[in-house]
Amino acid sequence: MINEWKEILVDCMDQHLAKIIISGPRKKDSVRKIEIRPVLLKEQLVFQASAYTEKQVQVLVSKKGKRTVRQLKSGCPVPAAPLEHNRRKKYILDPDIPVPFLHDLGVQTKEGKIVHSRYDKFRQMNRFLEFIEDIVPELPKDRESVIIDFGCGKSYLTFAMYYYLHELKHYDVRIIGLDLKADVIAHCQQLAEDYGYEKLTFLTGDIADYDGVDHVDMVVTLHACDTATDYALDKAVRWGAKVILSVPCCQHEVNRQIENELLQPVLKYGLIKERMSALLTDAIRANLLEEAGYQVQVLEFIDMEHTPKNILLRAVKSGRQKRAEELTKMMEELHVSPTLAALMREERDAADA
Repeated sequence: MINEWKEILVDCMDQHLAKIIISGPRKKDSVRKIEIRPVLLKEQLVFQASAYTEKQVQVLVSKKGKRTVRQLKSGCPVPAAPLEHNRRKKYILDPDIPVPFLHDLGVQTKEGKIVHSRYDKFRQMNRFLEFIEDIVPELPKDRESVIIDFGCGKSYLTFAMYYYLHELKHYDVRIIGLDLKADVIAHCQQLAEDYGYEKLTFLTGDIADYDGVDHVDMVVTLHACDTATDYALDKAVRWGAKVILSVPCCQHEVNRQIENELLQPVLKYGLIKERMSALLTDAIRANLLEEAGYQVQVLEFIDMEHTPKNILLRAVKSGRQKRAEELTKMMEELHVSPTLAALMREERDAADA
């Protein structure tokens, strides 16, 4: 039985682990709780185990086959003392292979090693590529797939997406990065040309006004601020995009609108109101996409410890539209009218007329 539990714990110990807590001892005079958490030490993923007794914290450390135990008084901060782990995460992008765009964007050294301070960005890229890997079968197989990245910014993920799909997997894709910052876009375009990425283009422009293509197969919008996400999602639906990947950011609109007498004891706290409004905004967006004929998943993008803006909406076109009267009723009760609802329902009502 002990070996079975050991195998379960080992299987859980990878870079996605937030924390393992083991508690509820049979004997009250022994260890009350054990916490295991990942620690990045000199760019190597290791694990720290802390055993809590009534008065002490024991930090267990494994080094070269020897185990040492350090004891601290209960309540004292526990330093990062790693328990070495011999399993290495297999990333989609090999951290030991030099890639030009990773070096030029400051993620990798010339020798092909990931810069310690940029490891979170490297993990974020690979997490994003895992989502891309899942939806690749949804893209057309008999023609070029057009992908637009709205609000691409410095384009870490745009370059990663192109490198994975076109350079590694040899899919026939054309990717367009769009952002308002002309200097950033010019830099990204120059890099794309330097790498010979002929089907990767960067343009300066606004999400709401962009009409440079007549069809799009996948729309990516990561951290487009406030209602910019709504305009990107609406564009994606109007194009009939097969896949939508969206990580919303800075959802202020509903926070300004929401009113409800029953919820007033909760909404009077600014921080609580802000967080509730952000979650509500994304839930409404997910429902509206379902109304438009998409199968929607609300997923965790990256660990909360790295950023609170970690919700990803992944929508795949199914063609099965849903009329959600309960969504309308809820928005009326809360006195909210998000931009995406106005854009999409206006178009739907015009089509029905």
